[in-house]
Amino acid sequence: MRVDLDHLPDTQQAELARVRDTLMAEFAQAISTSTQPWKKFGKILKIILFGSYARSDWVDEPENGYQSDFDLLVIVSHEDLTDIAGYWYIAEDKILHDPAVQRPVNIIVHTLDEVNKALQRGEYFWVDIVRDGVVLYELPQHPLATPKPLTAADALAMAQEYFDRWLPSVDAFVRGSNYARNDGDLNKAAFDLHQAAERLYICFLLVRTLYFPRSHNIKFLRSLSEDQEPRLVEAWPRATRLDRRRFELLKRAYVEARYSPSYEIGIDDLDALAESVRRLRDVVEQLCRERLAKLRAAASH
Repeated sequence: MRVDLDHLPDTQQAELARVRDTLMAEFAQAISTSTQPWKKFGKILKIILFGSYARSDWVDEPENGYQSDFDLLVIVSHEDLTDIAGYWYIAEDKILHDPAVQRPVNIIVHTLDEVNKALQRGEYFWVDIVRDGVVLYELPQHPLATPKPLTAADALAMAQEYFDRWLPSVDAFVRGSNYARNDGDLNKAAFDLHQAAERLYICFLLVRTLYFPRSHNIKFLRSLSEDQEPRLVEAWPRATRLDRRRFELLKRAYVEARYSPSYEIGIDDLDALAESVRRLRDVVEQLCRERLAKLRAAASH
């Protein structure tokens, strides 16, 4: 795995150094008052850049509403340290509001055991990270496992199971959103659309990579998915401020549409989001079927 960032401009290198340092400082603060040994002596074992900025195919067009995210894998010493709310929320918030970091940052947090077991199973997402990733920090003597090849037949069985489970679950939420809209409960309709979009990205990621992050943040799920497949971009208009505001309304709906009295969404916004979710469903189904056909062909040889 690479350790240099020479393929990136100086600006992005400086931003990644700042993000790394913030993650490490805030993690140290989060465990500083602990008494339990696993927490008091908890460690960040590795921070790895993956995705488009690791591969050199990033997009940086914020004026057009499209900018690739920094995607980071943080590997820690104990499973309880993977809790985003408990150990990483403050760091994420600081990074989000840091004027020196000019692009979105996503983190996933796993233990070394989780990552190595996934590598030994040959899961594509993790194999790609080992192949393309760039190490920003690592503690010595905590190696990643050597990836083992996953047979096409096994990959097909896993991907088909994920597809059969997740895609049908989307339609119930789309129907629920329509019912709520017609009853005048626009907040409930927005929440159901959020759930439909979330499940569509989960379905795509599982079929394509056999992995999805433990997150309800559809902007993060969208970023990971579009990093895998640019055809997903067409589902969401993003060129105008109105387009971006509407997606933000959908992102916020997971919590605020249920619990915040200040959350409001208009019928025009809701209908535009519903149309985007319908487009997303069509694209996800097509991409998943293409992937399954490719795996089926490989498994037949």
